[in-house]
Amino acid sequence: MWEAQSFDLFPQADLMVMMATPNSSSMATSIISNCTNLYDHRGWAHVLLPVIYTFIFIVGLLGNLLALHVIWPNMKKINSTTVYSANLVVSDILFALALPLRVAYYAMGFHWPMGEGLCKASALLFYINMYAGVNFMTCLSVDRFIAVVLPLRFSCFRKIHNVRYICIGVWMLVLAQTLPLLSMPMSREEHDGYITCMEYPNFEQVEGLPYMLIGAVFLGYGIPLVTILLCYSALCSKLRELARTNQLTEKSGLSRKAIGVICCVILVFVVCYSPYHIDLLQYMIRKLKYQTDCDELHAFQISLHVTVSFMNLNSCLDPFIYFFACKGYKKKVLKLLKRQVSMSLSSMVRTSPEEYSRDIDKINMSSRVYHRERSSMIVSD
Repeated sequence: MWEAQSFDLFPQADLMVMMATPNSSSMATSIISNCTNLYDHRGWAHVLLPVIYTFIFIVGLLGNLLALHVIWPNMKKINSTTVYSANLVVSDILFALALPLRVAYYAMGFHWPMGEGLCKASALLFYINMYAGVNFMTCLSVDRFIAVVLPLRFSCFRKIHNVRYICIGVWMLVLAQTLPLLSMPMSREEHDGYITCMEYPNFEQVEGLPYMLIGAVFLGYGIPLVTILLCYSALCSKLRELARTNQLTEKSGLSRKAIGVICCVILVFVVCYSPYHIDLLQYMIRKLKYQTDCDELHAFQISLHVTVSFMNLNSCLDPFIYFFACKGYKKKVLKLLKRQVSMSLSSMVRTSPEEYSRDIDKINMSSRVYHRERSSMIVSD
C-alpha cells in the first residue's frame, strides 16, 4: 500500500539508490556543494514538523497498542484478515518507536547530534514501516477479494497456516530491502555545522539516481495501488450484485456499509501515499530532462517534508480502519469503553449514591440499547 534521504525522505527507492555504485556525477556534486539554501525553511519546519509528528506518535502508538491489546488474547481464533491486520499493527508500532528521535531532529532544525548508529536505527524502523505497510495493505486487499469474489477457487490462500507463511515471506522481503541501510552512511555534516540524517541531498549525486527512483515508485507504489484498486473494485461490484439478488442483504444495508469501508481504505491509501510518490516521480523526470538548480532542489526538499508527513499519517489512521472494518475489534473496543464508563459511574455512585442512582440506571439502559444497535450494524468479516 505502500524517499529522498531525510530522516523521513526516501522510502522504497532509497535502498536501491544506496546499493548502487557511488560513482557520482561531478556536476551534481558541484551543485549540491554550492547550494546553501537547502534548509532555509528551518524557521517554520522546526515548529510545524515536531507538532505533526508528535500527533502521529501519540495517536498512532495508542491506537495501535489498543488494536494489539484487542487482537493478541484471541490469536488462536483469528482469521486471515486479522493476521494481516496484526502484522500491520506491529509495523506501525515499530514506526512509532522511531518518532521521538524524529521530533527531536526537526525541533533542532534538521540537526542530528545523536550519532550515526541511532540515525541508521531510526532509518531502519522508518523503512520497515514503509515497506511492511504497503505490502500488508496489498495483502489485505487480495485477501478480501478472494474471500468475497473467489471463495472456493483460492480458499487455500486464506487458511491461517498459509497466511502465516505469507506474512513471514513479507517480513523477509522487507528485511532484505531494509537491512542494507546498516552498511550505508546515513548522516552528513553541512557547511553550517548542522548534521543531517537521511536527507535527500546527501544522495543527490548517486549515478543513475532518477532511473532507480522511478523504478522504485513503480514497484513500491504503482503495482500495489493498481492491485488495491482492482481488488476492491471487483469486491464492490460483487457486493452490489449480492445486494440486488438478496433482498435481505439490501434491506440490512450491509453491502453499503462494506462498500463505505472499502472506499475509506482506498481513500486513506491514496491520500497518504500518492502525494509523496507523485512528487518524487515528477522531480526525477525533470532531472532526466535537465540539471535542476538550487532553487528547484530546495523546493523539492520542502515538498518532501510535507508529503512524507502525509504518508506517515497512515500509521495513525490504520486503527480507525480496523474499528470500522473488523467485527471482533469493534466489539472489543466498545466493550473496553463501556467498562471504563461503568468504572467511572461506579466511582460517582460511591461519592454520592442518592444523587446519581437514577441517572446511572438510565445511562446503563441506554448503553445496552446502544450496544445492541451498534452490534447489529457491524459488518461481518
